Amino acid sequence: MPKMIISVDGVVIGQVALAKDRTTLGRRAYNDIVIDNLAVSGEHAVLHMSDGEVQIEDLNSTNGTYVNALAVQKQTLEDNDVIEVGGCRIHFRARSNLAVGASSSTRTAPGEFSTSIPLSSAPTESGALIELGVPMLRVLSGGSDNHDVPLQKVVTTIGKPGVAVAVVTRRRQGYVAASVMGDVTLNGAVLGTDAVALQERDVLELGGATRMQFLRV
Repeated sequence: MPKMIISVDGVVIGQVALAKDRTTLGRRAYNDIVIDNLAVSGEHAVLHMSDGEVQIEDLNSTNGTYVNALAVQKQTLEDNDVIEVGGCRIHFRARSNLAVGASSSTRTAPGEFSTSIPLSSAPTESGALIELGVPMLRVLSGGSDNHDVPLQKVVTTIGKPGVAVAVVTRRRQGYVAASVMGDVTLNGAVLGTDAVALQERDVLELGGATRMQFLRV
């Protein structure tokens, strides 16, 4: 099954296995592949799959769709093609069992990933299979327990205004957290306005009530 590996600023934010004949891509929430980036149009492009081939079609997007750095309106994709929409790079894999960086007779786009990425999978309501490689915050208490907050944006704001607020920011090296206002702690220690790197299973506590754990699922 073909798949798309999506990255922003060199950071992989997810993978999508193409399980449908028609898969839409854009900023609006109703798309099969949602990319929350203002440079991406609400309905940016569509992927057509037929007889084992995948074709991408630009939907008259504002900033265009590029394949291997060339603007396209409609084009059949080949293994290792690199699609660019807005600020996102999407690495196309013709076979989902082909590990990223594995030796192959096909061409390899420069700057792409050199290691395989372990991911879990979950079906969406639209039928596309999304393999989640996005770190998340899991609410442990003070809200809906075991509620996951995917860290898909560059900056994610958490907490309650007027009580305690923190931000989690994605950087090239990983994720960092910083306090904006109120009583915010990281693993029991006071978190200030200076960004601190997050490690697996770190616990953020806001206002002495809401506890959230940083996980990579």
